[in-house]
Amino acid sequence: MKRIYDLLNNNRDIAFATVGDDGKPKIRVFQIMKIDEQANILYFATSPKKEVFMQLQSKPAVELLALSGKSSVRIAGDAAFNLGDEICQEIYDTNSVLSRLYKDYQDLAYFCVPMVTLDYFDLNTNPPILKTFNL
Repeated sequence: MKRIYDLLNNNRDIAFATVGDDGKPKIRVFQIMKIDEQANILYFATSPKKEVFMQLQSKPAVELLALSGKSSVRIAGDAAFNLGDEICQEIYDTNSVLSRLYKDYQDLAYFCVPMVTLDYFDLNTNPPILKTFNL
């Protein structure tokens, strides 16, 4: 798992897919705001005015993909918005992009994605590595 967390920590801009109201996938670039390696949880923030927020409220299933060279990590899970105020403040305070875009940490909606399944692909090796984890 060390390789996986190294890849995630060094490549926080990820492809993030949700399910739209039409039942079709919707993908966008998102930034991982915090990683809890012990609990296998990723944390994010978004505006409650954005379409992605409404999609996550109605259909919390997500899939994300982090890529570095010829290695990638694909993660599936369900978004949860039940974060405490302390962790929301921490995410805001430790990610400077948020304070540039939003005046106050309470202007955002914070959520986490506990990792349910994870696929690690590494095409740098011969033979390539493919490992699947059910967490």
